[in-house]
Amino acid sequence: MHKDEQIFLLENLAGILIRCFFLTYSLLMIWFVFFLASGDWGYNLTSPWFKVNKHEYELVCYYGIAFMKICALIFFLFPYIAIKLVLRKNKKAFNI
Repeated sequence: MHKDEQIFLLENLAGILIRCFFLTYSLLMIWFVFFLASGDWGYNLTSPWFKVNKHEYELVCYYGIAFMKICALIFFLFPYIAIKLVLRKNKKAFNI
């Protein structure tokens, strides 16, 4: 694989990662708004399937949102930043 192909691949991968990050955060915002707006409706909808009380339902939602946010940072944003730093380093090396 030539250097130009590697740079092209890394730029495309960085684009995919940042799109995945924004899509994940969009889903998080939808989940958060649904959780706030639904009130008892979300709990009443799921309570026949799962034997949890209201407090446990809220904890599951809260921890789920937090877990998803951490995963978005670790798996999408940090690799995107690392790829961009590598690409910037390569561009500086070729310009000198």
